[in-house]
Amino acid sequence: MSDDSQRPIIVKRIKKGAHGHHGGAWKIAYADFMTAMMAFFLVMWLLAISTPKQRAGIAEHFRMPLKVALTGGEKSSLSSSMIPGGGADVMATEGEVKKADPSEEELDAQRLADMKQKLDALIENSPVFKQFRSQILIDITTEGLRLQLVDSDNRPMFDLASARVVPHMRAILRELGPKLNELPNKMTLSGHTDAIVYTNGDRAYGNWELSADRANASRRELVTGGMSESKVLRVVGLSDSMHLDNADPRNPINRRISIILLNRQTQERIERENSGDGGGMRASALKAGTSGASSEMKPTSFKPPSPTQ
Repeated sequence: MSDDSQRPIIVKRIKKGAHGHHGGAWKIAYADFMTAMMAFFLVMWLLAISTPKQRAGIAEHFRMPLKVALTGGEKSSLSSSMIPGGGADVMATEGEVKKADPSEEELDAQRLADMKQKLDALIENSPVFKQFRSQILIDITTEGLRLQLVDSDNRPMFDLASARVVPHMRAILRELGPKLNELPNKMTLSGHTDAIVYTNGDRAYGNWELSADRANASRRELVTGGMSESKVLRVVGLSDSMHLDNADPRNPINRRISIILLNRQTQERIERENSGDGGGMRASALKAGTSGASSEMKPTSFKPPSPTQ
């Protein structure tokens, strides 16, 4: 046997394995792409159904800085800052701003408004006033705080065709007197009648005299109740010249007493017009006219006649 026949035979077997796993990254990328496409078409659909005004608002939202969108504030287009997107102006300087003190007129108006609230509360809570609530009118006018006590058929304030105060009206005025002292403002009283002609046989006494007497009788009751007498600036009778009910001049509510706590401006105007200061210009003009006339007159001497023998 030859040597070749004794040589071992070696057989190589190659094992073929399966292909390796490539992973699912492409699936994730595809899912992201589909989500983005869905969001894109959703945005396009929303824009298609939006009104022009809504689209303008959406566009403004995307132009707004994130800080303003989250915390609020002015838009960057309104900012005077040179920094894009807003921010504090490095060139700006800040100083202390002093709050302006309220004027005398504003303080006066506030005092009158507070007094109105006090009187409203007094009328609602006081047993003296509460039963006459329908006959007490309170409002703010250009002259000040006005309180009107109006008449009625069932409950008059004065005796018929007289300035004699009835008991319930006397109680109201005396209760009201001390309250009016809480403000330094002076006041006026005016009496009003209806259009019914007053006749008692005396042609010299009519609605003018009656309204003035009723206003003065009301003043006396206020002073008796505790109001300072110096608080009254003027008492007038206006007869039926100013109706509360213009449609019916004979309506009982036209018979009333009007009490006005004057505001500062009206009080000063009345005091100026009725004092020496108000007539200063007229007095000066009168004095100038008198001096001019006297300068044209020549002084003469008077010689009494000699006594007759």
